[in-house]
Formats: sequence, C-alpha cells, structure tokens
Amino acid sequence: MKAKQKTKKTKIEDELEVPQGVEVSIKDGIVTVKGKNGSNSRSMMHPIFKIASKDGKVIFSADRDTKRERKMIGSYKAHLKNMMRGVQEKYVYKMKICAGHFPVTVTVAKNEIIVKNFLGEKVPRTAKLREDVTVKVDGDQITVESIDKEAAGSIAGKIESLTRITNRDRRIFQDGIYITSKDGKAIG
Repeated sequence: MKAKQKTKKTKIEDELEVPQGVEVSIKDGIVTVKGKNGSNSRSMMHPIFKIASKDGKVIFSADRDTKRERKMIGSYKAHLKNMMRGVQEKYVYKMKICAGHFPVTVTVAKNEIIVKNFLGEKVPRTAKLREDVTVKVDGDQITVESIDKEAAGSIAGKIESLTRITNRDRRIFQDGIYITSKDGKAIG
C-alpha cells in the first residue's frame, strides 16, 4: 500500500482596491486610513499573514493557502473595508426613546449620556461616551455617529442596555431606548 504524499500548500494573496480620496498607510502592523471625515487606525499585525500597501492597493499575503489563513485574511479585509467606508461617510445609528409611564429626560453632557426619571427613578442612569463618537438628542430621537463602525455600534448598544428593565412584565413596561436603524438599515 502506498502512503499518501502530503501536497505542499501554495502561497495565498488577496488584494483590496483603495477608493479615490482615501489614503492608507501601514507601519509596524498598524494600518491608518485617512479620508475626508478624519482618520482611523487599527492594529492588523498577525504572525500568520503579512499586509502591505502598493500602487493604490492593499495586499494581504500568507505563506500557506489553508482554510484558517483564508478566514483570517477575509476578516481583516472586511475590517479594512469598514475603515475605508467610515472615513468617507460616517456610520449612523438611530435610536428612539419610548416612555409610556413616566416622562423621561435624556441629555448629553461632556462625555456621558444621562437618562433622568426612567420609570420614576430618583437617581439618573448614566453611561460614558467615547470621544470619537457623536451623540445627538432631538426630542424622542437619538443619533449616534462615528467613522468607526465598532465604536458607533458599541455606544448604541451601551445606550440601549442603559435602560434595561428587570423584574417587570415586558408586555406592560415597554419603556426604554431602542435602536431603530443600524447604519441606514431599519430593524424590526
């Protein structure tokens, strides 16, 4: 019986086109993307693959072509696409304030959001905001904007969980702040 011979895995390369008006620089594994809305940086250093910028393209390469390397390159490529899109047009999350039992007051002061009189509570609920995220309150609408998709989503989730209700019937107590639109896509 013959033993199976191992086939040598070949090198894999994948490239991503840099859009016009966007500048990508890579130094020591940190990728910086600059555009009209500002700049965004992220560490993309990994021992499995290499990343380089050349002739208006970002090139991802790995020594072996395996499923693991392809998944890693695909993930980092998606992160880089999000960064490029963010510096061109901001990520916008829209939220709605729902208050059926008590009038709720939501304000943004310095780097935190304050929710007063939620379910008649005397102590206001607060959450810290990141500096790279802009939060605006207009009546019963809250808008969260950032060039970083993960930062905008994180702050929107933090605001939504700030008004979480426990030990009450959710069919009756539907008060809270809820995400209605994630980057232009309606929810529900």
